[in-house]
Amino acid sequence: MSDKKIKVYNVQGEVVKEIDPPEHVFSYPVKKHLMWEAVRSYLDSQRKGTASTKTRGEVRGGGRKPWRQKGLGRARAGSIRSPLWRGGGVTFGPKPRDWSWKLPKKARKNALKSAIVSKFLDDELIIIDKFEMEEPKTKIAYEVLQRLGIDNALFVEVGENRNLFLSLRNIPKVEPMRPEQINTYFVLKHKYLVFTERAFEEKMEALK
Repeated sequence: MSDKKIKVYNVQGEVVKEIDPPEHVFSYPVKKHLMWEAVRSYLDSQRKGTASTKTRGEVRGGGRKPWRQKGLGRARAGSIRSPLWRGGGVTFGPKPRDWSWKLPKKARKNALKSAIVSKFLDDELIIIDKFEMEEPKTKIAYEVLQRLGIDNALFVEVGENRNLFLSLRNIPKVEPMRPEQINTYFVLKHKYLVFTERAFEEKMEALK
């Protein structure tokens, strides 16, 4: 790991200090394929899997042979519900299924480490010392993000800061989330990864 440090900002957009990145997370290499697998696992698990079609055995009708086998000069047909006919069954069509699958727990954790490190290396990891709000005010939250030059971010804060969550959720391309909720997909979905200092400490402890 290089000597690069993480800058900590206040809500005025000023650097108040620099901290050393925790080695147990930031010494992990960026593994693109592992991140791809984590994203794919998450997206596959979101699929409903409810698409369904009927086979020739499930389509209504077709019990009688439409015409006799020989003598008419027409192609042989046994049912009007053949997949070759309009209104017939569907060959190899989708059926309800479960698309979800899980990466091993350790692989999921390492994929998240890779995603966080990639944001750090690209100067897209931002930490704010604290961001308290007495009441929900989207305008104030938006102005703070503007001062920091943030327009597309996953904003991570602990759950009890409810006013901040209510303020951030109305800002386009900004997604507030608790430390225990974030995964590789959400980190890579947004340009910036923003933590409050206490949320960052909580997440780094969880990734040990």
